[in-house]
Amino acid sequence: MNAQRPVQRRRLEPDARRAEILAAARKLFGKGNFSTVSTSDIAAEAGVARALINHYFGSKQELYLQVVRQMLVVPASVSERLPPTTAEERLSICVDRWLDVVERNRDMWLSAIGSEAVGHDDEVERIMLEADEIATDRVLEAAMMADVTDGREKLRGMIRAHSAMLKAASREWLVRGSLSRSDLHVMLTRTVLHLVNEVFPAVRAD
Repeated sequence: MNAQRPVQRRRLEPDARRAEILAAARKLFGKGNFSTVSTSDIAAEAGVARALINHYFGSKQELYLQVVRQMLVVPASVSERLPPTTAEERLSICVDRWLDVVERNRDMWLSAIGSEAVGHDDEVERIMLEADEIATDRVLEAAMMADVTDGREKLRGMIRAHSAMLKAASREWLVRGSLSRSDLHVMLTRTVLHLVNEVFPAVRAD
């Protein structure tokens, strides 16, 4: 009986190798959870030695936090190169791009927004707060309200509150199936428009 030959590993640049490990971790953490997925599992999925995970990320916890951040922080591409048209059209494009990201990473997105992920963790909380601020920046940029100064903190608070609804609505789409992707698109686009066009002026006037 012939001995099994070791798997040939591909030579990759450090950034590409790191991205490959992140992709493998995103897939496995999405299927399982923090406690059930080991660094050996991730190394096998990525086709790398386990030592490389420690080299690039330090620990499983740090790798998990990187994956959570990757999922929760709205990528810059969502609001890049928007046409100089109406706020409604720009927001519609952003929502559609964001739904693409969530749909491609369904399992990990649901895991990342789940409160049971790793129990109470200060670093996860910090990432969530950072993600909310970045998402708020993206929304205001799309709505052409990034330069608002009068009532700015009230406006940002409203958009952050809307982000909480967005997470709950995504569960209705991905888990319960009570909303379709198109339903969610309409809901998210129009609620943001209502906030910035109707609710915010009313609150600021009051």
